[in-house]
Amino acid sequence: MASIVSSPFTLSTSKVEHLSFLSQKHFFLHSFLPQKTNKGNSKAGLRVRCTAIGNGLFTQTTQEVRRIVPDQNQGLPRVKIVYVVLEAQYQSSISAAVRNLNSNGRYASFEVVGYLVEELRDESAYKTFCEDLEDANIFIGSLIFVEELALKVKAAVEKERERLDAVLVFPSMPEVMRLNKLGSFSMSQLGQSKSPFFQLFKRKKQSAGFAESMLKLVRTLPKVLKYLPSDKAQDARLYILSLQFWLGGSPENLQNFLKMISGSYVPALKGTKIEYSDPVLFLDTGIWHPLAPCMYDDVKEYLNWYGTRRDANEKLKDPNAPVIGLILQRSHIVTGDESHYVAVIMELEARGAKVIPIFSGGLDFSGPVERYLIDPISKKTFVHSVVSLTGFALVGGPARQDHPRAIEALMKLDVPYIVALPLVFQTTEEWLNSTLGVHPIQVALQVALPELDGGMEPIVFSGRDPRTGKVSCNVFAGKSHALHKRVEQLCTRAIRWAELKRKSKAEKKLAITVFSFPPDKGNVGTAAYLNVFASIFSVLKELRRDGYNVEGLPETSEALIEDVLHDKEAQFSSPNLNIAYKMGVREYQSLTPYATALEESWGKPPGNLNSDGENLLVYGKQYGNVFIGVQPTFGYEGDPMRLLFSKSASPHHGFAAYYSFVEKIFKADAVLHFGTHGSLEFMPGKQVGMSDACYPDSLIGNIPNVYYYAANNPSEATIAKRRSYANTISYLTPPAENAGLYKGLKQLSELIASYQSLKDTGRGPQIVSSIISTAKQCNLDKDVDLPEEGEEISAKERDLVVGKVYSKIMEIESRLLPCGLHVIGEPPSAMEAVATLVNIAALDRPEEGISSLPGILAEAVGRGIEDVYRGSDKGILKDVELLRQITEASRGAVSSFVDKTTNKKGQVVDVANKLSSILGFGLNEPWVQYLSDTKFYRADREKLRTLFEFVGECLKLVVADNELGSFKQALEGSYVEPGPGGDPIRNPKVLPTGKNIHALDPQSIPTAAAILSAKVVVDRLLERQKADNGGQYPETVALVLWGTDNIKTYGESLAQVMWMIGVRPVVDTLGRVNRVEPVSLEELGRPRIDVVVNCSGVFRDLFINQMNLLDRAVKMVAELDEPEEQNYVKKHAMQQAQDLGIGIREAATRVFSNASGSYSSNINLAVENSSWNDEKQLQDMYLSRKSFAFDCDAPGTGMTEKRKVFEMALSTADATFQNLDSSEISLTDVSHYFDSDPTNLVQNLRKDGKKPSAYIADTTTANAQVRTLSETVRLDARTKLLNPKWYEGMMSSGYEGVREIEKRLTNTVGWSATSGQVDNWVYEEANSTFIQDEEMLNRLMNTNPNSFRKLLQTFLEANGRGYWETSEQNIERLKQLYSEVEDKIEGIDRTNRDLILQLPDCEVIVPIDDIPEVRRRDSFENWVQERIVAPINGRVPRMKRAEIIKSVKREWLA
Repeated sequence: MASIVSSPFTLSTSKVEHLSFLSQKHFFLHSFLPQKTNKGNSKAGLRVRCTAIGNGLFTQTTQEVRRIVPDQNQGLPRVKIVYVVLEAQYQSSISAAVRNLNSNGRYASFEVVGYLVEELRDESAYKTFCEDLEDANIFIGSLIFVEELALKVKAAVEKERERLDAVLVFPSMPEVMRLNKLGSFSMSQLGQSKSPFFQLFKRKKQSAGFAESMLKLVRTLPKVLKYLPSDKAQDARLYILSLQFWLGGSPENLQNFLKMISGSYVPALKGTKIEYSDPVLFLDTGIWHPLAPCMYDDVKEYLNWYGTRRDANEKLKDPNAPVIGLILQRSHIVTGDESHYVAVIMELEARGAKVIPIFSGGLDFSGPVERYLIDPISKKTFVHSVVSLTGFALVGGPARQDHPRAIEALMKLDVPYIVALPLVFQTTEEWLNSTLGVHPIQVALQVALPELDGGMEPIVFSGRDPRTGKVSCNVFAGKSHALHKRVEQLCTRAIRWAELKRKSKAEKKLAITVFSFPPDKGNVGTAAYLNVFASIFSVLKELRRDGYNVEGLPETSEALIEDVLHDKEAQFSSPNLNIAYKMGVREYQSLTPYATALEESWGKPPGNLNSDGENLLVYGKQYGNVFIGVQPTFGYEGDPMRLLFSKSASPHHGFAAYYSFVEKIFKADAVLHFGTHGSLEFMPGKQVGMSDACYPDSLIGNIPNVYYYAANNPSEATIAKRRSYANTISYLTPPAENAGLYKGLKQLSELIASYQSLKDTGRGPQIVSSIISTAKQCNLDKDVDLPEEGEEISAKERDLVVGKVYSKIMEIESRLLPCGLHVIGEPPSAMEAVATLVNIAALDRPEEGISSLPGILAEAVGRGIEDVYRGSDKGILKDVELLRQITEASRGAVSSFVDKTTNKKGQVVDVANKLSSILGFGLNEPWVQYLSDTKFYRADREKLRTLFEFVGECLKLVVADNELGSFKQALEGSYVEPGPGGDPIRNPKVLPTGKNIHALDPQSIPTAAAILSAKVVVDRLLERQKADNGGQYPETVALVLWGTDNIKTYGESLAQVMWMIGVRPVVDTLGRVNRVEPVSLEELGRPRIDVVVNCSGVFRDLFINQMNLLDRAVKMVAELDEPEEQNYVKKHAMQQAQDLGIGIREAATRVFSNASGSYSSNINLAVENSSWNDEKQLQDMYLSRKSFAFDCDAPGTGMTEKRKVFEMALSTADATFQNLDSSEISLTDVSHYFDSDPTNLVQNLRKDGKKPSAYIADTTTANAQVRTLSETVRLDARTKLLNPKWYEGMMSSGYEGVREIEKRLTNTVGWSATSGQVDNWVYEEANSTFIQDEEMLNRLMNTNPNSFRKLLQTFLEANGRGYWETSEQNIERLKQLYSEVEDKIEGIDRTNRDLILQLPDCEVIVPIDDIPEVRRRDSFENWVQERIVAPINGRVPRMKRAEIIKSVKREWLA
């Protein structure tokens, strides 16, 4: 073992052609950073790229490494065994058993061949498997839970089942279990039979699945046999014995197992008496230690033995040593495949930690956790942290999981829960060479599912050598081996988490990390929806109250901002942030072992980022044991050339220095990343299952990472969890409010009310004329088809015009928007929660028997709500009015209910009791009282009562507050309860916040409900495009798949793609989606629409299984035997195959994303930092970064660049399409949406130069809409940027609020750049609102001058790039303001004609008249050096000198 893991290896020469970039170098198994060898190595060797090896699948191991063929001698009968398993731990045991049987040579010659189920993806391997079965005697299968592969196994074995002498399948999917055949014993009726035998399987089906049922079967054998006819009893008994032998797993057990089955069922051995021993039984559950004399069933006995160990070092004898619980699979122990477990135990003990390694023979580890890790009497836990080395969910493994049961056990344990990863489907070498990292199926089974239990830190700790055979020193290859660097990382981190349980609060050190993006002093403390500094202040006050050392904390959050920014709210005279530490280059290099790897991207340290030219600078401020630091940015935001690179650059030296400081100089016990989101988790490296050469792993080092993440962003939170090992704690988004109406829109509403009451009098036409005129002033003529002013129209037409305008302003008024910014630990008041509750009540929830409130109210007046929605959308006046009445009644009913649950201060008090007292008296129900005065007084009371019980539960969740409590739990080394992230309106289980946020099982989407919603949206999209396009269907739609959207909607947009191309997902018996089938053209009723799918980098990381599924679906559709005019996928693929000279499957590549480890097209960075020249440059960024395809025919190659196919596919697009799925995030709230928009790009790629239609589906309400992109941008501008309710809400948050306003304007420019769909009036109105209003202008400038400067710059840029036409006066005013605010920020005073430079410790005054008239740059700089810098040279550092020159130069140029 030692020789395998501790010495360097060189890849065999046979692989040179595949791995030329690696084959000449020495590598350790634990790392793919080149070790220092001879100087002749080229620099290019530092690049790590995905290499397609062999068949391009995830693993290149083959069954041949598990094949043993006996010598042809002695004339013995031959017995051939074929086995298929999930993991390879049985490989060495079976090999040893067969070798022993053959060496004895008594009864038969045994031939064996084994397959890992994943190998059957490869067609040649599958063909060999089928051939092996043709002359096999015995088939054995175990843990076959991947449906597409299970069906392959089933198909192959079914053909041979009658001929085979025995078929033994242990815990697997029911389809495979039904293949069991042992004499008269069969499981063909599995799941259908009523016999007690089969009921055992059914009873457990909802929790840990078949494995636990099997174990129960073994334990209850006598009871079972009682019910079986006598002729079946013997076969059933042998099946049970087989299971006992198999679970026993040792070479001895497997040898006796093969003897028993061969002697009993192989005809050639029928008369031979083959003696076999009974199974050697091991404990089902217990405690195991490699040095212990036995397995223990009693934790006290184990601890007694542990306390008497003579080999223990002094640290282990310390009663205060940390204790780590380990969770192990028994199969690895009994098969002798446990060296990776031994390595972890030895490493922990060497580092001074005691261990309690527990195991289970089944797949439910919750019982052993409670039995062995918790004191049965005191209920106190024996351990300080727990590491599962199984890689599986705590209950159910790869089969059916029971997450509530797991969470219950882990909450009792109440310690950090880490789930590490053994490589299952790849060899070590394959994992090292892969940019994906861990195999996607393993990500689904062993990363995503444990996260639902609250598992963290998916660190790969063991690998596997593929070979079978005895190599040396009695060591069998083919076993797991520890990856020592990874084991060190895992063990150190487990101990660091354990230390949080043991250390006193007063001595714990915490590093709070804030973000500054885009890099600008006005942006320090960037986080989605969060008032960062007010939140930090709230957290620190709570920590101080709780006994943590927060010495010197200022009295207010404003003073805190001043400390960190060096000057109050980014105000004057301080271009730099507060410097907490200066790190010399030599110190940096000694603290940062990977520093040299950064030089390829950034040159020698210190570089020019976070640097004064001599030292690396760490920005921040320390208060006692708390450090508040500013995370450096990516570093390449302002460099157009770097933004064009298809793969992201490494972190820069300043970034690395920051984390080295936090871990090794400040010596943080934990880091708290504050808000959504920073850059750490998006640094280059493997997607999941990183090595020590992946930058997120190197940067976070050994520090426990706690991360506040917005509850509505589970996808990026999951990236942080997997790539920066974060315990992600959710925070609430600000309370939502209805957008309301203002200015002209309010006036329109009043005119419409007048029209409705006076339309039948002579004033009707006159009022309609005013409505038309006011609607045009409000720019609604872009959204509603209005007649010319003064045009004669009939009464019916008048109603329709008013109805359409009314519908549009109601759409604006009712739009939900988050107001202000959230502060951690400050939940909304009850009345602030009303709008959220109204929207929760507006959705039907059939699975819970809950009808929507609008639906109940519509029924009360004899209408269906869908019918009302459709009529309102068409502008039918009576339907628009009815919908308004329903909306108002819904708000009133919910408000009256909430009012009854609050005290005089508006705080919620004891909802449960209030609710029960309300529900106890039907007549007093507040919603009934409210509705009794409306036209909806007949509403169904029973439905209302059911609904309001649910609303009451939601109210409790909305106002609950555990954000601070959960953080303190994490900091104290406790378990933080996990919970889903997403939209609280769709899924109130997201609440209360303060949970360890997780995504979902990637194989569970799309759900049936998501498929139904997707059909509605796709049908409306195609209807809209036909209407806008002369009745023609779009041949191709280019669309985007987002990670968060698919989590929130359970795969709606994924299902949209499937419905466009005309396929439906097929759900397997475990509720997972791993297959699709085509929908017939008859059922579809239209042609199959071609698609170009751009997956976000986050979607790629979270749902690579679904990318695989989509790619298979598109390629399947391209090969269907259908006419091209009914199958646009086929039509385009055939044309592209011909043009490019490639096969149709490759030409049908349609699923694209970034290269592995890279995210976004960088258009957002270019726009935010104004670092782009023209739109062509932005389009080049999109093409270079987004043209990486996933290929289902070679999934192991990861993301492969296929730019030509990408461009050709995009060139056929008639429409571009994106989804909006929740009220909190719209088109201009974040930069992601325009970053992925290809509208202008498609126009440039199309041969006819035609601009594609651009659509946005809005499913934020029950009434799903498909709008054009320009309609959506206008709606967004009206409800947010230009809406006083929104911007005043932001301004109430002070410094951060100004930044939020600026961000919306910048994102609007982004849409102009990528789509050209922003109307001129949007910029004009924004200028009127924020610049021409003198009072507003001063508030913005004084509150956050840096962000205000960026706002001015964005207006000027919009004009300069041709997106906004305005008057010269406006532009001159903007330029003048820009100059003024820049002077204030730089500390330049223009009150007289002297140049006054205000420095931290001196003031320099230079008479303007003294500045020379020079034209050459060098002579000017010489003058500055001589007249200004030299006199103060000893008092000003080099960085300041550079700033002085810059300031003087600016003044001189002016």
